[in-house]
Amino acid sequence: MSVFHDSFSVKSDTRPTFDNVTEQVKACVKKSNIRDGIVLVYSQHTTCSVLIQEASDDLNYYGTDYLMEDLVDVLEKIVPRCHTENQYHHPGPKHIEAARSRNEEPCWSLNTDAHLRSVIMGRSQSIPLINGELVLGEFGVIYFADFDQVRARERTIHVQIVGDC
Repeated sequence: MSVFHDSFSVKSDTRPTFDNVTEQVKACVKKSNIRDGIVLVYSQHTTCSVLIQEASDDLNYYGTDYLMEDLVDVLEKIVPRCHTENQYHHPGPKHIEAARSRNEEPCWSLNTDAHLRSVIMGRSQSIPLINGELVLGEFGVIYFADFDQVRARERTIHVQIVGDC
């Protein structure tokens, strides 16, 4: 049994972003030399998710896949975007004080919606690896979703592979 770890980064924007990271994950699999096992794709960021879904082929003007834009619309109904302080319990005064001590802008903490969306959608996916191929189905694509809308950032995606060579 072998264990392999790798990571790569994507750049988010000031709106929900969805990066198709399927090819980067496949590159990690190839680099690992593991043929059969489990591939874990994980986000350490608490406002982000890893999703497996079909690519809908069509994109909006921002380059967002229509199916992912539909997901944003649905999530907006369940967890509305945080527009102002006290809209949600978080962030409270202690959190804002802690953020200021880290030289963060207080408005950066107005991302409660992103945290809640990440909890709902999950931060990782486990994918079977058989004969060196990810088992994603005919239309499966791995997306890295960043729901945080308060600032653009570089995000790290971790890939952990456990299996046999």
